[in-house]
Amino acid sequence: MNQDTICAIATAQGGAIGSIRVSGPEAISITSRIFKPGKSNKKFNEQKPYTLTFGRIYNEEEIIDEVLVSLFRSPHSYTGEDCTEITCHGSSYILQQVMQLLIKNGCRMAQPGEYTQRAFLNGKMDLSQAEAVADLIASSSAATHRLAMSQMRGGFSKELTDLRGKLLDFTSMVELELDFSEEDVEFADRQALRQLADEIEEVISRLVNSFNVGNAIKNGIPVAIIGETNAGKSTLLNVLLNEDKAIVSNIHGTTRDVIEDTVNMSGITFRFIDTAGIRETNDTIESLGIERTFQKLDQAEIVLWMIDATDANSQIIQLSEKILPRCEGKHLIVIFNKAEIIHETQKDSLRTLFQQNFSQEHTDMIFISAKQKLHTDELEKMLVNVAHLPNITQNDIIVTNVRHYEALTKALEAIHRVQEGLDMQISGDFLSQDIREVIFHISDIAGEVTNDMVLQNIFRNFCIGK
Repeated sequence: MNQDTICAIATAQGGAIGSIRVSGPEAISITSRIFKPGKSNKKFNEQKPYTLTFGRIYNEEEIIDEVLVSLFRSPHSYTGEDCTEITCHGSSYILQQVMQLLIKNGCRMAQPGEYTQRAFLNGKMDLSQAEAVADLIASSSAATHRLAMSQMRGGFSKELTDLRGKLLDFTSMVELELDFSEEDVEFADRQALRQLADEIEEVISRLVNSFNVGNAIKNGIPVAIIGETNAGKSTLLNVLLNEDKAIVSNIHGTTRDVIEDTVNMSGITFRFIDTAGIRETNDTIESLGIERTFQKLDQAEIVLWMIDATDANSQIIQLSEKILPRCEGKHLIVIFNKAEIIHETQKDSLRTLFQQNFSQEHTDMIFISAKQKLHTDELEKMLVNVAHLPNITQNDIIVTNVRHYEALTKALEAIHRVQEGLDMQISGDFLSQDIREVIFHISDIAGEVTNDMVLQNIFRNFCIGK
């Protein structure tokens, strides 16, 4: 792969300026064939690195555009290869003409993520840093930006490298004992190894436990909107998203599947999930939708139970046994909807009803009118207050990647076996195997043992040109 010279448009369509990246062993010579510097006495392939040269792109004698071309020589570039970047006008016609000329002269169209993949393969960054590039591009809030920057700067990699180094030192001592097994000597201090195992277990546990926060920051805190049919769930979703995402109708059972979308409130991303109304039905499709409702309820961190304020007592009696047991450990907000059509005395009765039926912790209530957008701003403030996300800085190490989480979970299981083995005073060969397994899973995060299939799955989700 690295023997090819690749090119790709690196900027989105519609801007005044467009950029084309070229990387590979022939990047400079291929660019020289289509680009002539403005000063006739200059040759582009003789320019110093980190320079910007003005000139024109030619298709034989025809001028395509006046451009600026930057030059980077291996290994001092993003990919670690010879690179050029052609900055031209943002016309899609001009960009395509330049791309065609590059391909005609020996370039190949880059695959998604191929520039960053080459940077990884050429040792410019480890795999966790490469994955952070995609997270940085996709960041949509200050928190996701800070997490991606921290990972891309190598904070996560450094912590794992330190752990790996300590484990390698110890496993080498344990394995040395195996060479002198007949002499019955111990080179590795078991007490010191136990202290190290405890230290590593604490660090890995902290990283594993941080995934819930990291996943919420990256993908949004999951908020399930549940309740009976026609309680106003879809109307509320549309209000929170400020768009007509869900179909609203007075016909029961309109929403038969799960509808999801995200919105940012006060710097926190929420992933709202509108679910099928819960009721007894013989409709097969609607029944499947209700089954998915309970699945999403189990996955949510915050639950919005929409109750029609004009029929609240009946709905609470019918659904409490189905909903409340699934809300343990979650924050439940009981929403009495259609508050504009009930009197203040009825609201007092509903407050009493709430106190009688919702005694568990982390439960709030609010009166709103989703249709008239009454008190929906107060609901948004309530959601922000109950989110309880920590303030994130670029120095915080929080796991946001599912692949990293799985590797760390396996490493945690292996270090637990090391601790148990030390307590049971098992032989060094068994200890060595478990320590090696911890090292393997930690190394997998940085990409030191990752196979080609994993690499393909990671980089195919990147943008073309990055």
